[in-house]
Amino acid sequence: MKDCRKFYIDGKWIDPTKANDFQVINPANEEPIATISLGGAADVDKAVNAAKTAFESYAELSLDRRIALLQRIIEVYQSKMEEMSQSISQEMGAPISLSRAAQVPAGFRHLKEIVKVLEHYQFEQFKGSTLMRKEPIGVCGLITPWNWPMNQIVCKVAPALAAGCTMVLKPSEMAPLSAYLFAQIIHEAGTPPGVFNLVNGDGATVGTAISSHPGVDMVSFTGSTRAGTAVATAAAPGIKRVTQELGGKSANIILEDADLKKAVKEGVQSCFRNTGQSCDAPTRMLISQSKMAEAIAIAKQAAEATQMGEPSLEGIHIGPLASKAQFERVQRLIQKGMQEGAMLVTGGPGRPDGILKGYFVKPTVFSEVHNDMTIAREEIFGPVLSMIPYKDENDAVRIANDTPYGLSGYVTSGDIERARKIAKRIRAGNVHINGARLDFASCFGGYKQSGNGREWSEAGLEEFLELKAVFGYTADET
Repeated sequence: MKDCRKFYIDGKWIDPTKANDFQVINPANEEPIATISLGGAADVDKAVNAAKTAFESYAELSLDRRIALLQRIIEVYQSKMEEMSQSISQEMGAPISLSRAAQVPAGFRHLKEIVKVLEHYQFEQFKGSTLMRKEPIGVCGLITPWNWPMNQIVCKVAPALAAGCTMVLKPSEMAPLSAYLFAQIIHEAGTPPGVFNLVNGDGATVGTAISSHPGVDMVSFTGSTRAGTAVATAAAPGIKRVTQELGGKSANIILEDADLKKAVKEGVQSCFRNTGQSCDAPTRMLISQSKMAEAIAIAKQAAEATQMGEPSLEGIHIGPLASKAQFERVQRLIQKGMQEGAMLVTGGPGRPDGILKGYFVKPTVFSEVHNDMTIAREEIFGPVLSMIPYKDENDAVRIANDTPYGLSGYVTSGDIERARKIAKRIRAGNVHINGARLDFASCFGGYKQSGNGREWSEAGLEEFLELKAVFGYTADET
């Protein structure tokens, strides 16, 4: 069992101020795989002070030297991709093939992309006789979840480093091993002491201490909408910037002119990817009433063809949910769907047949779902699909937008222009047309209760910058 009880502060691995051991559980077998420490306010204070001291010099580091640092981090990260894949698979249950193909490469691609951005980004521009200058915002608190660990850590750390900021990272205590390894990568790459700091802990203690700390200039948070509200509340007295990427309940509109078999099958697979533990998963499948019976049959077949297995096994399958708490939540919501009158097409409560241990759940499909049902309103974060009928195109858009969330949307049509027109009507920060994948050179973030601000690429960099107007230049100087 790994011993990961130290924190990374000011370029050194140090003991917590007060011992508070916490076991990290492998969700596939419910066995402990590591011990970490849960920190407290005193540990956060040490980390923030280190970051604050380091900011004075790091903020002035030349662009070329920041690019060189990021390139060294890329090299070290690349050398540890297999170790990182194993860590993520063990700590949160992602199948090793998914971990290698998507979980770990996501962090690598964010690093590569931010270097491309820095190579052309203009930190200073003139508007008339005024210099418009973009400067690092300062010390940043970064709070990340467990479902896509490297994606969500690196899409914050990389632009913060690129901007000239220093930071304190609190990863999820449920999946801290990948963050621990990432801190080792940062150290091995020669990052100046104090620029990057890691304190493990829970949200109520360390998350609150970071969000409320007067020495923190900005908080970048990814997690549930409930936790995001707590972060914003704690940060509010300090009038600090808070960017949030929160929950989702994304609609997948399949129009009647789409290739129904292909669209429904791919919609089920996308919903179940990462065992449904993705904030942008297309969990509400909207189908024309005239096509619903056929679509249900296709979805049932696709769900029942979904393989489940140990995360350590090679192949295309889904693993367990990440924790006991998540398993219990998904079970409650499946039961709620049945109680409220949704039709259980396949799956349902309990573990899959033959599996007695681990946080595995049955791939589940509900039909006859109304948009006011709990399973259509709340983010489930498991492999649970709700199929909702619509009358016509306008009704589909209405249902898609009838949600407190606004992270992603999906539109499938045989007419690309029709799909694009509908995409513009969806109130979400990201819309996928005909199965288009995410683009790391674009941006990611939501409307409404799915958050504020944007991450990834140039938009992500700008969240870590302050805009200053410097007056008094002459025409010759501009």
